[in-house]
Amino acid sequence: MSLISPFSRRLYLRIWLAVVGGMLVFAFAVGLAWRWAAEHNAQNLQQPPAREIVITDASGKPVLQGLATRERREPGDPTEYNIETESGDKLQLQLSARAPRPDGRGGPPHDVAFWLRPPFGFFWMLAGVGIAVTIGVFPIIRKLLQRLENLQRSVKRFGEGDLKVRVRTQGHDEVADLARQFNAAASRIETLVDSHKSLLANASHELRSPLTRIRMGMELMQDGVPSPASRAEILRNITELDQLVDEILLASRLDAGATNIGTLEPVDLLGLSAEECMRVDADLNAHTDGLSATDLDVQGISKLLRRAVRNLLENARRYSLGEITLDLTREGDHAVIRVSDHGPGVPAEQRERIFEPFYRLPGASERSGGVGLGLALVRSIAERHHGSVHCEGRSDGASGACFVLRLPVDGA
Repeated sequence: MSLISPFSRRLYLRIWLAVVGGMLVFAFAVGLAWRWAAEHNAQNLQQPPAREIVITDASGKPVLQGLATRERREPGDPTEYNIETESGDKLQLQLSARAPRPDGRGGPPHDVAFWLRPPFGFFWMLAGVGIAVTIGVFPIIRKLLQRLENLQRSVKRFGEGDLKVRVRTQGHDEVADLARQFNAAASRIETLVDSHKSLLANASHELRSPLTRIRMGMELMQDGVPSPASRAEILRNITELDQLVDEILLASRLDAGATNIGTLEPVDLLGLSAEECMRVDADLNAHTDGLSATDLDVQGISKLLRRAVRNLLENARRYSLGEITLDLTREGDHAVIRVSDHGPGVPAEQRERIFEPFYRLPGASERSGGVGLGLALVRSIAERHHGSVHCEGRSDGASGACFVLRLPVDGA
């Protein structure tokens, strides 16, 4: 059992044994075929066919004419011919063995050692082939299967909780492709786990802030009757708390790839943008020249697209010192929404980070009204609809920021 166990648990040993066994069987079959052919030829040569022989004198007159048959002898023995003349007489011709040439060739072969004579020579040849195959094939198979063992160890460590483990990829075969797929899956899982940990930690902090302010407001109330200012502050914090819980739940469902968020349907971006602009008192510039009524429709979930546009407008209203503009146009196969404000703008090195959950620009206050999830939700919604969103400076050079949301139009 102890001898069989290593072979049952090591794939490279089983492959190696299979290759060696296959080569040995092949060599054995070739040897048998070769020996069968040699014996068949030997049987055919035991009785050589008779050949006509003519012996003439110096003038060319035939002296002897008949059929000659050569007797089969061992190599190095004299050659004998049995001759039967036309008259029926039987003669015998014997030729001595060929003398060796000065260069050593042409004479009788050297004596062959006993252990190399048939059939032992065949078995020694078989043993030599087996040893050569065993030694030559093992390192090749070991090197190939070693990558699988490395992958096995990495998967085991990953399953034990080491999410940062990765497999070294070598080559372009199936093992290398499997290693690349494992690395991609491991990176994705690590990102999701880190995202969920970050979401939980930040959500705990963000939930604590409005709850603390509500508790302080309740403690400051005199005789249980809140003042108008206290009542307004409590209501503002409750609204912020409700918005935070709603956005955390929506962000979690989007990250988990929930399919029951809403129904895909054609969404009129022009009408949706007009309604949201009215809510925050923003200007709408719809560039519809040469477009039909449905050229700005997108296939998506209406409530998610409305949340994305609303978050962009509310973010602009929160930081803008002047008017807010929403430009709606079509560029190729995409409907493009640009929300521009006159706020302090976003530094170029921060324009990607602001889409991270709970990230705020340096100096931003928790009491500014945002919870740090609005822009992250916009990006998740855009990606769910096969679109994109990014931040850039205003095209007119004025101070402020411009957020660009691109969505594929319906039927594009």
